[in-house]
Amino acid sequence: MLRILGSERRLCQGLSRRDMLRVGGLGLAGLGLADLLRGRDLAAAEAISRPASFGRAKSIILLHLYGSHSQHETVDPKPDAPLEIRGELGCIDSSLPGLKVCELLPNLAKVMDRTTVLRSVTHPYPIHGVAYALTGIPTMDVAMELSPHDPKHWPFFGSVVEYVDAMQGRDQHPRVPTNIALPWPFSSQRVGEVPRAGPYAAFLGGEFNPVWTEFVGTATKALRRTLAAQVHDDNDPYIGLTPDSHFVVPSATTLQPELTLDRLDGRRSLLGQLEEARRGLGESAGGRQMDRYQSMAFSLLESDALRTALDVRREEQSVRALYGDTLFGQGCLAARRLVEAGSRVATVFWDEFGLAGSGWDTHWNHYPRMRQELLPGLDQAWYGLITDLDQRGLLDETLVVCTSEHGRTPQINGAEGGGRDHWSRVYSTMMAGGGIARGRVVGASDKIGGDVADLPLSPKDMLATMYHLLGIDHHTIIHDALTRPLPLVDARVITEALA
Repeated sequence: MLRILGSERRLCQGLSRRDMLRVGGLGLAGLGLADLLRGRDLAAAEAISRPASFGRAKSIILLHLYGSHSQHETVDPKPDAPLEIRGELGCIDSSLPGLKVCELLPNLAKVMDRTTVLRSVTHPYPIHGVAYALTGIPTMDVAMELSPHDPKHWPFFGSVVEYVDAMQGRDQHPRVPTNIALPWPFSSQRVGEVPRAGPYAAFLGGEFNPVWTEFVGTATKALRRTLAAQVHDDNDPYIGLTPDSHFVVPSATTLQPELTLDRLDGRRSLLGQLEEARRGLGESAGGRQMDRYQSMAFSLLESDALRTALDVRREEQSVRALYGDTLFGQGCLAARRLVEAGSRVATVFWDEFGLAGSGWDTHWNHYPRMRQELLPGLDQAWYGLITDLDQRGLLDETLVVCTSEHGRTPQINGAEGGGRDHWSRVYSTMMAGGGIARGRVVGASDKIGGDVADLPLSPKDMLATMYHLLGIDHHTIIHDALTRPLPLVDARVITEALA
């Protein structure tokens, strides 16, 4: 099967794109257009009162540290707290006066004068709710977290951006996908558990799922990780990679051996027959949407633009070294190349690999992993990305956000190697570029990093701010599968973080 967008495209009720062609419509993707346009008209009427930051960003690079990073060991250390709170690691000054960061982040510290830190993000769900952090859904529970296609889910931020852009007639034939995610389909490289929810289009329809890349390369380093009685000793690409490592889109940037150009032409013929079988659909909204997907699919397949953007091997070695020879670092480099080529939303997940409960989920081995895996990778990648964008003159038009599902407990647990457990009462997020102030701290946690001390911020506020900076009114209305009108996100723009 030619899976042009990385996986078989299924809507929330289980229909594939082939099924949709047979029944002659693309219903879900067309829902809510009238309300969307009404929202756009309202947005136009309100434009006079908007700050100059509205629409400042052409694109966004969204970095998600799955498993949730510790605020204490990143950008909100507590050097005066008791040892069981502050932990084994010290802190250092950064280029932003008054802001200290963990001592294992010396490179990241150099670019904090170009970064805004949100130190008071909070919500009531201390679970791995990627779907809560990155969608407008108002509530979350464990059952939904472990059910990616639960009909109650709301669409991923990148899917909404692509949908709104499509409804507004933006980039009908992009050279690269509007909404692309790295390094592989989310939650697909761990063993022993079902995939997790999060970056999916939900009721907008499977056609608006992100285009997923595939990692091609070899890991070179290992670190023993444990999860209860489970152990993972294999080499991990998040710790080290070979120089020839890069990214592709399965069946899109490279033709599979069995898919010859003759067979591709045959698929075109088949599409023609299907078009004939659904006379009149082309005049409908659903038919016009279908034409858009067909055109985009073939243009991506036949164009070198996506292949070139993803191939980080084309960069000078000095640039690759700037980001670090890790999967996350090279993913950030690929994201820069993608937005430079025209992508609107390039998302890089620091995902689980091998062992479930890996990524930044440090219930066990907290300090060995901080020292050898997590902080070195983040340190180099954030520094490289912000530095590279700034040197190229792209930072002011590219929004960069680094976030997660929640934070970690103030109190260190007694697990081997130390551990911090789930904690959503306060945590930190970093933002830069694209209309965000350079060098600012917004909000504050208390003296032990356990609760908000000033200006509570929801991850929904962060999403509203991201939409705002991309020129999308977050009050815009879309409809779910039951035709209920929903705002993109019920929140406020974090004006305190804007330039």
